[in-house]
Amino acid sequence: MAYEVPPLPYAYDALEPVIDAETMALHHDRHHRAYVDALNKALEGHPDLQGKAIEALLRDLDAVPEAIRQAVRNNGGGHANHQMFWKIIQPGGAKRPSGAMAQAFNEAFGSFDAFKARFEEAGAKHFGSGWVFLVTHPGGQGLEILTLPNQDSVLPLKRPALLANDLWEHAYYLKHRNRRADYLKAWWEVVNWATVGDRLDAIRSGQEARLGGPAR
Repeated sequence: MAYEVPPLPYAYDALEPVIDAETMALHHDRHHRAYVDALNKALEGHPDLQGKAIEALLRDLDAVPEAIRQAVRNNGGGHANHQMFWKIIQPGGAKRPSGAMAQAFNEAFGSFDAFKARFEEAGAKHFGSGWVFLVTHPGGQGLEILTLPNQDSVLPLKRPALLANDLWEHAYYLKHRNRRADYLKAWWEVVNWATVGDRLDAIRSGQEARLGGPAR
């Protein structure tokens, strides 16, 4: 079975003015597609790996033959990261965390606003392309901000991600040009905090494996 790009669950212009329609179309249809196509090509001749969910494939990179491991890491990470990204940014979602998610922010960072400031700072300081993640420990206890280069995924680190923002220029350059800090600050307007909270609930209830959605 080949990996596939999931349909964007809303219109290209649904997140304007924060993310413009042209950026969404190029990001989803071209960039995400390129990672999926390259991943499928790398796995040609490896039917045992083709049958794995992307989460399982990335959690066990040591089982991937060395000759294709870097291609799987790069492009599989791009596929997994983007699958999560499209779900976290949703039009009309909850604008602030509540319940267990809000409490987790207070415990880890002192307040939700303090978390946002630290997340923005980590993303702005990250050199080059990459991602900034909010991760939790196995079992859903504790929160931590991580940045990773390129399309690296947190899955090999065994650190479930609750939130991730794409720091590649293709995610923001048409709208914000070289002003990454402006993009990071505006991005909060399109985060669906109900979805983020659902991810924490799933991890705490032992259902982490389903976070990636469809197996492919």
